Amino acid sequence: MTEARAPGAQRARGRTLLTARSRDGQTVLDDLHQSGASRLLFPRPATQALPVVWLNTSGGVTGGDRFSAGFAAGTGAHLSLTSQAAERIYRALPGLPGQVSTTLDIGPGARIDWLPQETILFDHAALDRSLRIDMAENATLLAVETLIFGRAAMGETVRQLTLRDRIDLRIGGRLAFADRLHLDGDADAILSRRFVADGCGAVALVIFAAPGAKAHLDMLRALLPDTGGVSALTEDLLVMRLTAPDSFDMRRALTPILRHLSGGGLPRPWML
Repeated sequence: MTEARAPGAQRARGRTLLTARSRDGQTVLDDLHQSGASRLLFPRPATQALPVVWLNTSGGVTGGDRFSAGFAAGTGAHLSLTSQAAERIYRALPGLPGQVSTTLDIGPGARIDWLPQETILFDHAALDRSLRIDMAENATLLAVETLIFGRAAMGETVRQLTLRDRIDLRIGGRLAFADRLHLDGDADAILSRRFVADGCGAVALVIFAAPGAKAHLDMLRALLPDTGGVSALTEDLLVMRLTAPDSFDMRRALTPILRHLSGGGLPRPWML
């Protein structure tokens, strides 16, 4: 008699693909695919942009989960992308990390606002995440990524974490910006270092790429808190980094910056 094997742990899978095009001055769907635990919602548009809200029906990401998403804005199209809620990266059993990969393709004269809500990392979480962006030289990108290391209001700390986070931005086929974050071990101790986060539990990266983006530099410096900074890497590319004690303070710091760069209101899930 063969010995019965214990069933393996269930793992979440999700995949979404969306392309959009411009028609009579409005952005409309061109193609759509969604499967597994990934769903896309389409609120009533308030502007010419097509609003899209991404939803993880599994409730979060843990070790061995795999999610992928691809969004493409064709010539002259405008996509506004956000998540329904903060993404939660839960404790992972020893083994594979949760994997999340996203690609953004922005055609000539098109725009994508990549505005996901915060990613909350819990103690003993393991995450391997990538964001790859390819855009035309006359396209526009506004992107934000925010990491929360435990919920301060709940008294949470992250003593053990495995994190791999990669962002690549290509403009006109050439690599314009690359960001790598590798964090292993006691995240709370690492973040407490003065020249890492000086004890802050929330960090954010904002990228704004558009023709003449540097013209916003002085306004952004006026909007940034003392724990933030902005650099003009080229005339057409701005990069900002911010730290904050917790998610609420980070949201309060980011909101006026993103509202200014978006040229209008933010997606409804961003309301405080």
